[in-house]
Amino acid sequence: MSSLLFGQRDIDVSRQTSITRAIKAVSPAVASINVTQIQDVYSQFSRDPFFDFFFPGRRPKREVHSSGSGVVISPDGYLLTNFHVVENATNVVVTLPGGEEFEAEIVGTDFITDLALLKLDGKYFPYAKLGDSDGLIIGEWVIALGNPFGLFDIAKQPTATSGIISAVDMDFGFQSGRIYKDMIQTDAAINRGNSGGPLVNALGEVIGINTFIFTGSQFAEGSIGIGFAISINIAKDIAEELKVTGKVDRSFSTGLSVERLTPEVVSYLDVPFNRGVIVVEVESESNAEKAGVEVGDIIYAVNGTKISSSREILKIIKESDLRSGSQIKLQIYRDGQKLTKNLILARVD
Repeated sequence: MSSLLFGQRDIDVSRQTSITRAIKAVSPAVASINVTQIQDVYSQFSRDPFFDFFFPGRRPKREVHSSGSGVVISPDGYLLTNFHVVENATNVVVTLPGGEEFEAEIVGTDFITDLALLKLDGKYFPYAKLGDSDGLIIGEWVIALGNPFGLFDIAKQPTATSGIISAVDMDFGFQSGRIYKDMIQTDAAINRGNSGGPLVNALGEVIGINTFIFTGSQFAEGSIGIGFAISINIAKDIAEELKVTGKVDRSFSTGLSVERLTPEVVSYLDVPFNRGVIVVEVESESNAEKAGVEVGDIIYAVNGTKISSSREILKIIKESDLRSGSQIKLQIYRDGQKLTKNLILARVD
């Protein structure tokens, strides 16, 4: 009898893999998020200007319930999820494995990166270890954990799917006002309700926050093996800023004033190109002055992208989600030479 027991134990041990161990390590920190939202009801009357004129502020509303996923990232109950999971929420209830429920406080949200930080009341929460998304390997195993289609609430535990990292550093630019950059692509099945849950490596470290999928059709909702997660290094920075201030400050100063390069300036300075901006002012003791930028310099590219106006410079900064403390690379033409200056965006006091 004892030999049979030892044999079964050996079989059980042999079934354990890095995937099963990673799921076991992270699952206690994965949460189901159930949200109550108030949305406008668009009826034939609420769309009628005549109705709006005589009944201002009377647009009918309805209570809507939705669900998503999240992951606890600290023992004092801070939890990461997507902004779109808790957008316009009037009530947020977080359920942890085992079924214990908590009314969550929304500490801060960031529409631009589609991230939100919640807080559970209590301490000694199980939490997930956050990894480093800069060194990911295409082809390495990953696991998506969360609450697809509300299945967490049936079993009182997260569901898991596995796959590989299909691609990294996927930049989608602006999508409906949001910036999705440095995204991780995976073929681990991600479905409706997985949003905000963790993407985990084989070491049991969170390396991304599952966010959206490609379905192949506007009429389909299920996974076709093309899912995307926000890299955890971006999420960590956003979470820390939300924790401290409740918002993300994207104000910055370059310390520069520029004007569009005109044909007259091109001819007068004998510039070998006709696109760019000319520096007309450098603030004293600014980061631009410290970077070595001078009045009369012609900036023809920023971070490798050619520009022809100050608006295009701001667009590059915005689409890269840069802010104070971030560095931009200025390609400059000065006295017949091409130079590169690294400018750190300054904080606006």
